[in-house]
Amino acid sequence: MAEYGLDNICNLALLSHNSAGKTSLAEAMLFNAKVINRLGKVDDGSSTSDYDPAEQKRNISINLSILPYEWQKKKINLIDTPGYPDFVGEVKSGMRVSEGVLVLVCAASGVEVGTEQAWGYADEASLPRMIVINKMDRENANFSRTVGEIQAKFGRQCVPIQVAIGASSGFQGVVDLLTMKGYIGTEASEVEIPDSVQGEVDSLREKLVEAIAEVDDTLIEKYLGGEELSQQEMVAGLRQGVASGKVVPILVTSATKNIGVGLLMDAICSYMASPAEREIALVDGSTAKPSQDGPLAALVFKTSADPYVGKLTYFRVYSGVFSSNSQVWNTTQGENERIGQLFMLRGKNQEPVPQVAAGDIGAVAKLSVTETGDTLGTRDKPVKIAFVSFPAPVFSEAVYPKTKTDLDKLGASLAKLVEEDPTLQVRRDTTTNETIMSGLGDTQIEVAAEKMERKFGVSVNLETPKVPYKETITVPTNAEYKHKKQTGGHGQYGHVLLELEPLPRGAGREFGSRVVGGTIPKNYIPAVEKGFNEAVEDGVLAHYPVDDIKVTVYDGSYHPVDSSEICFKIAGAGALKKGLADANPVLLEPIMDITIKAPEEYTGDIIGDLNTKRAQVQGMNPENGMNTINAQAPLAEVLRYSIALKSITQGKGTFTMEFSHYQETPPAVAQKVIAARQAEKEKA
Repeated sequence: MAEYGLDNICNLALLSHNSAGKTSLAEAMLFNAKVINRLGKVDDGSSTSDYDPAEQKRNISINLSILPYEWQKKKINLIDTPGYPDFVGEVKSGMRVSEGVLVLVCAASGVEVGTEQAWGYADEASLPRMIVINKMDRENANFSRTVGEIQAKFGRQCVPIQVAIGASSGFQGVVDLLTMKGYIGTEASEVEIPDSVQGEVDSLREKLVEAIAEVDDTLIEKYLGGEELSQQEMVAGLRQGVASGKVVPILVTSATKNIGVGLLMDAICSYMASPAEREIALVDGSTAKPSQDGPLAALVFKTSADPYVGKLTYFRVYSGVFSSNSQVWNTTQGENERIGQLFMLRGKNQEPVPQVAAGDIGAVAKLSVTETGDTLGTRDKPVKIAFVSFPAPVFSEAVYPKTKTDLDKLGASLAKLVEEDPTLQVRRDTTTNETIMSGLGDTQIEVAAEKMERKFGVSVNLETPKVPYKETITVPTNAEYKHKKQTGGHGQYGHVLLELEPLPRGAGREFGSRVVGGTIPKNYIPAVEKGFNEAVEDGVLAHYPVDDIKVTVYDGSYHPVDSSEICFKIAGAGALKKGLADANPVLLEPIMDITIKAPEEYTGDIIGDLNTKRAQVQGMNPENGMNTINAQAPLAEVLRYSIALKSITQGKGTFTMEFSHYQETPPAVAQKVIAARQAEKEKA
């Protein structure tokens, strides 16, 4: 592939609801550009983009895929992103290195949940966009209805620049509202505008001219003066309108029949911005201008762990030239990085290249310190390019290795998974002794488990995480324990008296000593504390850790020969156990702060569901048709809340959840937990 300058490259992210046809559209574009010689299909796993076994199994995109092609003497780097909400991390990473966005809308289904989410992401990133009404060949496809939905949801700045000729099985082609010509078939053969769409064409042409005129003061004066805008003025005005976001053109395609796709590719070259037109956002909030001749500045936006190639790092060059077999400075990590052979990617295919110039996207294998989000550049002129923030995990599973061999390899494989997907988090829960993997949804976690087995040979079972309950006491008490053994020779003797007091919720644990007169030698007090620290990890109700407790050793006795540290450790633990049993112990459960954001019409159903989960609604804040609900609920009731909310709101609701505090578990619930824990211990 030839090298292109900043002005002749466009990096473009494909966004949509799941199954709107992004991958099929990308396939048709590659075919038209003669990059591939036959159209692959998503359903049979033959597309260039969906090459991962997990994608082929589910018939959905899971990873972003780079699909470069050349058209009209320009290089277009298509970034095909997943439509499934669990993989939004890939979407945000792909958008970060794009100059614009293509939002696909299914002509039969209309504007769906994922379409609105994709639009929101593009708004956050302030990216120019074009809308493609795809699947015009589908049954129930309706161009006018879909345009109406788009304008109702996203605003009147969304204006068609094409009109569909026919629909469903009768879809033939499009009318271009700028040239006022019809184009039908895969070859886009020019035809007269059919009478059946002439009225709609005239009406939409007038609205398009008006939208373009409003972009520029000179054009609006000419338009209001009754003069016709020239073809050249229309094209220039539309390009200006797209770049500023004042105009969002709507185009029409059938990706699987390859109708309208070539015209879309023309429109991308005509109206979408190049890397030279967008400044580089830096970590410190400032911006820099992209430059072909400046010092190297490249952003790492994806990392892939391959068992054969090793780590593959995807990067976008913003300034300078990235060369094979060189050294670069990782400005984020503050370390030098040796660079081997660079590649251009197209799906799973890698083409070796000597260099990657500013504006372009490439990859390199086996970097040692570099991670997703890092900036690679020069040591003498370092810059740090801003990356994206990912949503917090909302769904967790406990990961159990199936065999001893799997256990040995578990830690390393989990680390590679997290490196590959920054929206995954892995932690060890010391209370329940479980390894917890958290992400954005159940499908993401399932795919991660499959990936561990396929890539790293580690088989795991996924289970609902255990709730990290705790125990505490509710009344003060005193406890005494004497550890005494005599079996000939040296015996064992340790005697302690403890005072136990409950502390306010969240205060933790305290240990102190009020021993006077040497009843217990000072050198044995740490042993008593050690016994306390070990004993509080195993409560008397259900063997959960004990918290919010203050223990003071105030008296005891010792034997000059038979006493030792181990004796006082045993005595301290024994006294604590006796004291816990006498101090009205209770079970504590973790309470979570939940913030739910969903369309107002679902508020009643959400509140009703929360009431069944022992939740307390703290407040509501309606805004722009959405309602933000703040609530607190026991973790035990909301471990699977992401699935519940998705079902209640048809995928339109989102939420965040974080730990708030521990509180006493209701007696009826506590009895069930204690019984289940007892059965678990007996089984073990």
